[in-house]
Amino acid sequence: MHTALPNLRSRVRKGPFAELLAELNRNRTRLAQAEHDATIPFGPTMRVERFVLGNGLRVLILQDNAAPVVCVQTWFGVGSRHECVGKTGIAHLFEHLMFGETETSSHGAFDRTLEEAGAETNAATFLDWTYYHTNLPAEALELTLRLEADRMSRLVLRDPQVASEKEVVANERRQRVDDDVDGAISEILYKEAFREHGYGHPTIGWMDDILGFTTDDCVSFYRTYYAPNNAAMAIVGDVDVGQVLRLVQENYGGLPPSVLPVEDVRPEPPQMEERRIHITKPTPTHKVAIGYRSPALGDFDHPALTLLNEILFGGRSSRVHRALIQEQEIATDVRGWVGAFRDPSLYDVFLSARGEHTAEALCEALDVILERARVEPVSEEELEKAKARIELAVLQGLETVSGKAEQVGFYEIVLGDPAALFDRLAAYRRVTVGDLLRVARRYLVRSSRTVILVAPDGSMEGDEDEEADGEECDEEVAS
Repeated sequence: MHTALPNLRSRVRKGPFAELLAELNRNRTRLAQAEHDATIPFGPTMRVERFVLGNGLRVLILQDNAAPVVCVQTWFGVGSRHECVGKTGIAHLFEHLMFGETETSSHGAFDRTLEEAGAETNAATFLDWTYYHTNLPAEALELTLRLEADRMSRLVLRDPQVASEKEVVANERRQRVDDDVDGAISEILYKEAFREHGYGHPTIGWMDDILGFTTDDCVSFYRTYYAPNNAAMAIVGDVDVGQVLRLVQENYGGLPPSVLPVEDVRPEPPQMEERRIHITKPTPTHKVAIGYRSPALGDFDHPALTLLNEILFGGRSSRVHRALIQEQEIATDVRGWVGAFRDPSLYDVFLSARGEHTAEALCEALDVILERARVEPVSEEELEKAKARIELAVLQGLETVSGKAEQVGFYEIVLGDPAALFDRLAAYRRVTVGDLLRVARRYLVRSSRTVILVAPDGSMEGDEDEEADGEECDEEVAS
């Protein structure tokens, strides 16, 4: 994307870090050499300094001295899209395994040591990526980087460790998918919508695959994907760039790169007719999940479709909420989300019925609203309100070092640009009413959508589904 902000992509190969790098590389000749790749403006006042070690590790440093805290995030370019049939869920399994034993520390020592130092840790896996997150006091940076490098290179993968975490993940699947109606519906939607592309793989994995992983499978995956040349580190907070580089080179400079496999992406063939699936679930009311085809995160149309979704589903004043919950009173919950992925994915829509109203009735009522968006322009007032809500949500997410680090790491690993968020803000501002009409006609197409219609199986007869009552809906941005 092009940006309206001045000098947003000023790249500096040499400059203020030349002397520092010369010293580092001269005194650490046995370690991977560090190079300054770019200085990238991050908003109007901050800068991301991107360095690359000789082993391929990308290091993104954003200095923010507002408080004596730091966020360290390590993003790996591997998610469920990279898995093959029969081995789904292994990327998510590693999210668990990575908190286990290493050659130099016992099981549980990673979390315990960092918690004693005042830090908190977490991790997440999705379709395109896996990342590990630590919030810490500034004085714990050296400890954190040492522990992170240790588990990237010296994780213990033996039968007892693998078997234990497989059972943890199997139980997680039972709770979040097998025994959770919404989780099961979402899994079915993506499985039906993606018959070739890896986005059809559930991130948590199919149960047979989870139980079937061998230790050899895990060792192979670890050696392939958990390598410096498949990782980007976002280090944000009260840091000194020179200190960070020294610590990173000392802890990561000796790690060898791996031979990353060429990703065999299978583009999803065009969908020429609607796929409509009827299922029953233990739910007191009918539900609907719809997946429209949506553009990739970096596509020109993505910001416009995100704004259209905000107009349709963003809070109580949105079109769908007003029509189905407040006026017609046929729904208790309405949601929409445009997939933010590297490749084209889905625009997810979810509806939950009120009382005895059916999934088919919900779908028909929604179609009337969406058809209106396809045939007549939204008002300028609606568009400006949507822009304001999304921009506010984006900026609120940057209030903490953790929020900044997440945006830096996410956009680096998905789009290769740690400041792409600000390109998106500029793109939102440029969207016109005509753009919304265009994307509505391009993507809200019934013949290329997948629809999951859910009816109660009778096991919860008499139950009330009041917890999602429309009066309790919040005003979060649906982006």
